[in-house]
Amino acid sequence: MFKKKSMFLVSVLLMMAVAITGCGGGSPAPVQNGSGEEGLSGVIAIAGSTSVHPLTEELTMAFMEQNRDVRIDVSGGGSGAGIESAASGAADIGMSSRALRDNETAGVQVVTIANDGIAMIVHPDNPIEGLELTMEQVYDIYTGVITNWSQVGGDDISMTVVSREEGSGTRGAFEEIVLGKDSPTERMTIQNSTGAVMAAVAADVNAIGYTSTGSLNDTIKVVPVNGAMPTVENINNASYPIFRPFIYILPEGEVGPIAEALVDFILSEEGQAIVAREKFIPIN
Repeated sequence: MFKKKSMFLVSVLLMMAVAITGCGGGSPAPVQNGSGEEGLSGVIAIAGSTSVHPLTEELTMAFMEQNRDVRIDVSGGGSGAGIESAASGAADIGMSSRALRDNETAGVQVVTIANDGIAMIVHPDNPIEGLELTMEQVYDIYTGVITNWSQVGGDDISMTVVSREEGSGTRGAFEEIVLGKDSPTERMTIQNSTGAVMAAVAADVNAIGYTSTGSLNDTIKVVPVNGAMPTVENINNASYPIFRPFIYILPEGEVGPIAEALVDFILSEEGQAIVAREKFIPIN
């Protein structure tokens, strides 16, 4: 009798287990988010280049839409600050709009997420009809050989030469490409962000400056260099000569899961489509 009761009890328990499983009471499957990562959650910080900042904002917003439990804080400060923040661990990812120098590569790895042209810009009411510059003239303007608009076909009016601050990735890339190892003129008016350069040029009809092509708007006018405008096609075929990489700096070795997933997303077809949409140049 005891044996029969035991067998009956086991049968009942088995039937109950099957019923519960059929009703969905078993262990839930891992939750997948839009990017295919399982259970991503937490906060990371990205800091650095003010040129890379707007693109990063767009990319991280798209990433966070697919990963609702992730928060990514993005701040500026310049490429130098981004490199230092990544190397020290103050930020999970640093942003730079120039290639790293030999003395900046220790303990970090770099990932190019896009390319960017550096456009020469003037006030929209600049009076020189069909103004174009050669690379030699850009060099002469930023080394102080050319100081007056009459030297490039305009009226006898002094140029206001606008540049970024020391440590800016845009300035570093511009000077490396245009000036080489030569020193810039001391006549420059210094601005500490991409937006500030644009505003300074837009406020002064005698000004000339440079800025990221991804930041261009109708408050300024773009000047062709060597006969080419800084379009994606002209940058890809190198007919436009002033362009640079957009770089993320991460710690050497193992990278946190959020940072790794973010970089994978940016390098994906979806991420690079956002790069193109924001007027930058995809890397694939």
